[in-house]
Amino acid sequence: MCIAAWIWQAHPVHQLLLLLNRDEFHSRPTKAVGWWGEGSKKILGGRDVLGGGTWMGCTKDGRPAFLTNVLEPDAMPGARTRGDLPLKFLQSNKSPLEVATEVAEEADEYNGFNLILADLTTNIMVYVSNRPKGQPATIQLVSPGLHVLSNARLDSPWQKAILLGKNFRELLREHGADEVEVKDIVERLMTDTTKADKDRLPNTGCDPNWEHGLSSIFIEVQTDQGPYGTRSTAVLSVNYDGEASLYEKYLESGIWKDHTVSYQIE
Repeated sequence: MCIAAWIWQAHPVHQLLLLLNRDEFHSRPTKAVGWWGEGSKKILGGRDVLGGGTWMGCTKDGRPAFLTNVLEPDAMPGARTRGDLPLKFLQSNKSPLEVATEVAEEADEYNGFNLILADLTTNIMVYVSNRPKGQPATIQLVSPGLHVLSNARLDSPWQKAILLGKNFRELLREHGADEVEVKDIVERLMTDTTKADKDRLPNTGCDPNWEHGLSSIFIEVQTDQGPYGTRSTAVLSVNYDGEASLYEKYLESGIWKDHTVSYQIE
C-alpha cells in the first residue's frame, strides 16, 4: 500500500525531505536501493523484480518520483503494473506536468494509484491520481509545505496520515534550523504500529478487518498468502546545495538491514 510524508521547499536546510514506507507481501521478489538503468538516465531506487518497476526512485539530475496504491476492494484483471509509472518520468527528459498529462491519458489502464513527480531544478512537484473511479484523472501542483500521502487522495485525513503528519511536524520543530538525522526519523516516525480506531476506518468497501490491519504507519499482517506489511523504509534528503542521500532500511530474508547512498544533484 505504502505511506509517504515529505516537506517540500519549506525547511531551512532540506529542499526536500521525503519519508516512505513500502508495504508488500514479504514473498514478492525485490531488489534493495541501488543505481540501475542504462546510459545517462540511471535511477537510484529499489526495484520490484516481478513487475520490473519501482515504488520510488530519483536521478542525479534532481528528478524524484514515488507512488502509493489506492485502497479499494476490487483489482482490475490485466491492469498494467503501477511500478512503471515512476519510470515514465525517471527515464525521460520531460517536465513533471508533461509526464503527468501522458499518465492521465492512460490512467484507466491501471488500478488505483497516487503518483508524485518532481523536478528539483525547476521547483515543480505534481500529483497525479486516477481515483475516484469514473472521473477524469487528477493533475495537481503540490504547494510548498508538509504533505502526507497514504492510500487515498493527497492529504486525505486518514487517522494514520494525521498521526504521521503531526509527529513529523513535531520532529521538525524540535530540530529547528538544523539538518535532520534520517535514522532518528525512521525509528521515531515510521515504525509506529498504532492502528486506527475501528469507528474511524475509511469506508473503502474493503473487508473491515483488512482495513484495520492496514491502518497503522508500519504494517504487519498475516494473510493466506503469507506475511504482508512494511518491507522497507526510505528517507530521501536533498539540501539546497544539491547534496542528496537516500537511506533505506529494508527486510531481506527475515533480517532488517540498512544502507545509505549519497550523491550530488548535477
